[in-house]
Amino acid sequence: MIYTVTPNPVVDRTLTVPKIVMNAMSRAVEIREDWGGKGFNVSRALLSLGGESEAIGFLGGAAGEKLAQGLRAEGIRLTAVPIAQETRTNIVITEPDGGDYVKVNEAGPTIKGAELALFQETVEKSVENGDIWALCGSLPPGIPEDFYGQLTERLHAAGARVLLDAGGEAFRQAIPACPDIVKPNDIEASAFLGVPVDGRETAPAAVDKFMGLGITCVALSLGADGLVLGGGGERFWARPPQVKARNPVGAGDALVAGLLWALSQGCSLADAARWGVASGTAAAMREGVTAGTRAEVETVYARVTVDVLSEGA
Repeated sequence: MIYTVTPNPVVDRTLTVPKIVMNAMSRAVEIREDWGGKGFNVSRALLSLGGESEAIGFLGGAAGEKLAQGLRAEGIRLTAVPIAQETRTNIVITEPDGGDYVKVNEAGPTIKGAELALFQETVEKSVENGDIWALCGSLPPGIPEDFYGQLTERLHAAGARVLLDAGGEAFRQAIPACPDIVKPNDIEASAFLGVPVDGRETAPAAVDKFMGLGITCVALSLGADGLVLGGGGERFWARPPQVKARNPVGAGDALVAGLLWALSQGCSLADAARWGVASGTAAAMREGVTAGTRAEVETVYARVTVDVLSEGA
């Protein structure tokens, strides 16, 4: 089973305006709401690919109830850990046809000790040997920065594998627990390693540095330049075709879903890189925070280029 963990879920409210103009009133020509949070986005994209997952997250208040209803209506299997405070709402202001955008994220509700304990009990009851757990996104107030590191240790003790997709101090404190797969983007990798990570010339070395810390597999996202994926003695650079991106928010989560789906199907590392980039690209081509259909992902997959990298081999 693949589980996705979303400590800080969100209702993503997207307002489309004719043009983003600073210090002036704009009138929305379209409004949409998506049920998000990084782990939930991963579960949605997995479902689009034909995979199954169980999504776990803290949910509270009217926004949390709306989010839970929306996810279940999409067919996502959800275990909601109830909290007293309101689930956050993030605002995306975007121009039509993939123009500029502004995204404003709320910090999120404060998680109380009893609520965190209930989450931990839920994990312990769910985890089984051989599971894959994707730990995704920011931590809301009240959760310690070593949350992902402690959770990784518990999951490993139960025989599960762990993918980590987080940033900042939560990412930093989880690395000593050696998640099986980490998915930093170039900015996150640069901040953690203290060296520039800005493309093919530096990305493979960054992948090697992470693997030198005990990480089994590293998926280094380069945005429009694709993905460098390393594991064992293999390093691959998967590059997307040129497309018109409508909303890149959530594309990285779809990339994670593509990787997990491919690896769960027994695909090679090179093919997993291709599926990851295809899934992320297909999501970026759509309106709102959503995932591409299986047919859309397959269309992009056929156009993804994968190069074998010699560095670190």
